[in-house]
Amino acid sequence: MHVSLTPELEARVKKKVASGMYNNASEVIREALRFMDIHEDWIYQMKLAHLKQEIDIGIKDMDAGNGLTLNSEQDLDAFFTGMVKSQVNDT
Repeated sequence: MHVSLTPELEARVKKKVASGMYNNASEVIREALRFMDIHEDWIYQMKLAHLKQEIDIGIKDMDAGNGLTLNSEQDLDAFFTGMVKSQVNDT
């Protein structure tokens, strides 16, 4: 199996090997996967907590009147079309 890493992740793996704690990159990746397996529920709970925070922020914005009312499927389509155009123009 071959895995492609971003330059940043590759540098982090190399740094772990250079620290002497690991003999090679495979050991670093295996350890990271073991960590994920052991802490999977904890990671899920962290992600869920972050999502709940973002939802709370959105609800507070809506309660403060900073929302947008979409009354039809056409409104929804226009909203997303506008987002796509906005994102294209931002890049």
